[in-house]
Amino acid sequence: MTQSSGADGRDRELRFRALYDGNFAAVLGYTLRRVEQPADAADVVSEVFLVAWRRYDEAPPGDGRPWLFGIARHVLSNYHRGLPRRHRLGGRLRDTLTHDVVADPATGVVEWDRVRQVLLRLRPDDRELLMLVGWDGLTPTEAAEVLGIAAGTARMRLARARQRFRDLAEPGCDVPEGAGHVQVVPFEHVIGESR
Repeated sequence: MTQSSGADGRDRELRFRALYDGNFAAVLGYTLRRVEQPADAADVVSEVFLVAWRRYDEAPPGDGRPWLFGIARHVLSNYHRGLPRRHRLGGRLRDTLTHDVVADPATGVVEWDRVRQVLLRLRPDDRELLMLVGWDGLTPTEAAEVLGIAAGTARMRLARARQRFRDLAEPGCDVPEGAGHVQVVPFEHVIGESR
């Protein structure tokens, strides 16, 4: 880069900063009057100045406000055209969150406390292995890697840890043999069948 091109770049940046500082509030006001949510206006304004920076060499001399409003008008047009799509995507996201999100942990406080009490009575190695597989969702092979042991050793220890957990659980407690990984019932997480 030559000295003059560096100076030209700095000069361009200073002129753009002046354009930005002198017109930001006006562009924001223009945008706020044309969208429903202030957060949307912030997105539009940032896009306007991004486009303006990229196309700054096309800016007409003098007051840059009409040029910026023209860019804002175009960005807003794209914004309004995309609203139905964003609403559909938002609806799908809400549906997904309603159906696929794990239940509030507060709903299982009693069950969690019971599981925690049993886990605390186990040896630390058993407890860690059960939690890696049951709650952290690792396979026995992945848990073995975390613990630095052989996969076969992890599977054997996991079977024994599950049995110790069952033995320590309160008498009469319903602890299914092969429940697998169930998101809302902590007991089944701990002793569920390996993957």
